[in-house]
Amino acid sequence: MEADLEIIRVVRGLIGDDASLAVDYNQSLSVTGALERVRILDEEGLYWIEEPTRADDFTGHARIAEEARTPICIGENWWGPHDLQKSLEVGACDYGMPDAMKIGGVTGWVRAAALAEPSGLPLTSHVFPEVSAHLLAASPTAHRLEYLDHAGPILEKPIRIEEGQVCVPEGPGIGIEWDERAVERFLIG
Repeated sequence: MEADLEIIRVVRGLIGDDASLAVDYNQSLSVTGALERVRILDEEGLYWIEEPTRADDFTGHARIAEEARTPICIGENWWGPHDLQKSLEVGACDYGMPDAMKIGGVTGWVRAAALAEPSGLPLTSHVFPEVSAHLLAASPTAHRLEYLDHAGPILEKPIRIEEGQVCVPEGPGIGIEWDERAVERFLIG
């Protein structure tokens, strides 16, 4: 816990008080361990605590979410809309984070977004911003795009961010066009 607090405070010092700071435990804590930590982390002004315990422990996440003042975010490991439904039924999270591939592609995402809408569960995305930008644009409770620029260096037109907002490509499909010359630089021969 001391190392966590030290890192949080160093990062906070670098980014300032106006920037949102979240932590991701990537399923590494027991429910009991997570409950102990959130009591301390609640004092750090975090935006959310992501996946504090096992991804499929919806009841455990619900216990954590009920006790924590800091919002809990889960969902990058939902294997289809039915996992989002299980999360909703027990109150497992304050933010949902579907992964475009794991949730079931476009169809799975649309179904998940429809499930999230009645409860107002804010949806963010997990990686794949080139696809997720489109999916969030069609989601009634869209909240944030997780932006990791993995593909940008090999795309003809990388995704654009202007004033903190993603510019959703307007071309057909998801708008990915590979930069063949850039791809060649990464080939192993």
